[in-house]
Amino acid sequence: MSQESTVCTAGPALLPGMVPQAVQLTTVVEDIRPMAQNTWAVRLRAPEIAARITPGQFLMLRPAHGSDPLLGRPFALYDVSADADGVPTGVEFGFVRVGKLTSLMIHWKSGTEVTVWGPLGNGFPVPQHRNLICVAGGIGQTPFLAVIREALGQRHYGAPARRVTVHPESVTLCYGVRSAAFLAGLDDFRLPGLDLRVATDDGSFGHHGFVTELLRQRLSESRQTPASGQPSEPLNDTVVYCCGPVPMMKAVAEICRDRAVPCWLSLETPMACGFGACFSCVVKVMESDGSWDYRRTCVEGPVFEATRLALT
Repeated sequence: MSQESTVCTAGPALLPGMVPQAVQLTTVVEDIRPMAQNTWAVRLRAPEIAARITPGQFLMLRPAHGSDPLLGRPFALYDVSADADGVPTGVEFGFVRVGKLTSLMIHWKSGTEVTVWGPLGNGFPVPQHRNLICVAGGIGQTPFLAVIREALGQRHYGAPARRVTVHPESVTLCYGVRSAAFLAGLDDFRLPGLDLRVATDDGSFGHHGFVTELLRQRLSESRQTPASGQPSEPLNDTVVYCCGPVPMMKAVAEICRDRAVPCWLSLETPMACGFGACFSCVVKVMESDGSWDYRRTCVEGPVFEATRLALT
């Protein structure tokens, strides 16, 4: 099936097979704004996708006209926009200029036509722990705005809307970048109830060092013992969500493994179709019987339990 075959300008077209919630449509850019050095956010008019998408899922995107580039590119949901009545109207995502499509995207304006399909992938599970810690590196912070707003009870996502039955007592975002110039959307994360911790490699903002050091610090706080002699926050009440460069995610997974803390990783694997047809995004995963197999990041992921992955 060609990517153009399901484009519908009058309304959404259902994608076949493996992603029953996904639609593909031609729509327009509502807004594009700078977030940081070489980083932008794009908001699309897409109420059909906005009503369905959940934190951690992603979109595939390509220009509505022309064939260069021919294939779409994946972008994680940043957040959903809504009208005055709270009805979802659009989706926003962030991107860094790295290749042909993103080099074109920085010139997009309000009204630019694009083809988009989604929501795709599995997303992050609804948090069921006392402490939620999100760890982001580089542009890996983008999935976590919706994750955090849902965990704090500020917004609901999905159709029907996902419900967080017990909200975490603490929500922390550990966010690391090379330098302060690359902190993208920092003001968006200044949310009531969020413990925001920032690290920069060069020390130009926040903690001077790696974001993994912030994670270790936060986990050590969960092991402090009050006067009663019992741990104030048992580690089995903590869950870690992580997205960013592979070396960082590997380090986060090892830290969580050593402390028996459940950890979920969102992979940034290159994709061609986004809905499981091309098998270009397979990742090696461990099965329940201890054997290894391959799964498609775009369908079975992009979020996986860290203990199931062999990151290299």
